[in-house]
Amino acid sequence: MEFAEVVKRRRIVRNYTDEPVDEASLERILAAARRAPSAGFSQGQAFVVVTEPQRRRRIAELADEPAYVANGFDPWISRAPVHVVVCVSERVYRDRYAEADKVAEGKAQDWPVPYWWVDGGAAMMLLLLAAVDEGLAAGFLGSHAMPELKQELGIPDEAEPIGIVTIGHAAPDRRSGSLARGRKDTAEVVHHEAW
Repeated sequence: MEFAEVVKRRRIVRNYTDEPVDEASLERILAAARRAPSAGFSQGQAFVVVTEPQRRRRIAELADEPAYVANGFDPWISRAPVHVVVCVSERVYRDRYAEADKVAEGKAQDWPVPYWWVDGGAAMMLLLLAAVDEGLAAGFLGSHAMPELKQELGIPDEAEPIGIVTIGHAAPDRRSGSLARGRKDTAEVVHHEAW
């Protein structure tokens, strides 16, 4: 599929069929996400892949799926055959920037922007785009129960989940009411040479 078509088709899907995701497709999706940029080639992103149904249901509970269902949505989190929890590690970045080739004037870098979050978002977007390229659908959700999610999945203290990417075969779904707002006009968000 051409890149422009992948971007055009990418959307957050909130319902999936029971059809499993081909293991080879999943491996290609994860390989694409691993190519996300990382400051200093720190590679501080990590992925927890969950396919076991009971654990997916537990993640759905932690993400308060019953509230989604009560609002008329399908139980899309628990139905998704694959969950990928995207994690980042500030420690990996700080360690990398304490190495000799990154230390400036004898002190480690301190950033005005926490680039581990930026790079985690880039990895997440690559998961979403790669799923579309594989003919699959994907969604993204956050969780207000991150400590419980970390415990459920055995995520170490130095890693922080940024959210969950659901992957599967799309089923008809109820689109978010937020879409009624429409996409902002290009002139509102693209500024040339200066704001």
